[in-house]
Amino acid sequence: MDLSRNLNLTILVLLAAALALAPHGGEAAVTCDTVYSDLNACLNYVMFGGNVPAGCCSGMKTLVSAAATTADRQTACSCLKSIVSKANASEVSRAAGLPAQCGVNIPFKIGPNIDCSKVKFGF
Repeated sequence: MDLSRNLNLTILVLLAAALALAPHGGEAAVTCDTVYSDLNACLNYVMFGGNVPAGCCSGMKTLVSAAATTADRQTACSCLKSIVSKANASEVSRAAGLPAQCGVNIPFKIGPNIDCSKVKFGF
């Protein structure tokens, strides 16, 4: 084998590996573990009020950046819906206000009644 053939074979193997590892169209890269981890710093604020911690806002921004597809955003929505469905009215209100307080736009209002199937990529 010559060098050109080895290089072409290497490129094909790398391309095949990249395609195999890439997220597929309808699968979400964001999981509930991602959501919980990114928003963990928000928990005390949501439960007890006070000042929104800087770590909460940075986690929210990280999550919004990670939710790059419709599937990601629907997954994040479903995870948040599951959490707030167990919260009282004051906690839901504080959670729903977090995006505005952190200067983050999300394509849905955090709440127990959101239809996450209608959340789409884009705003």
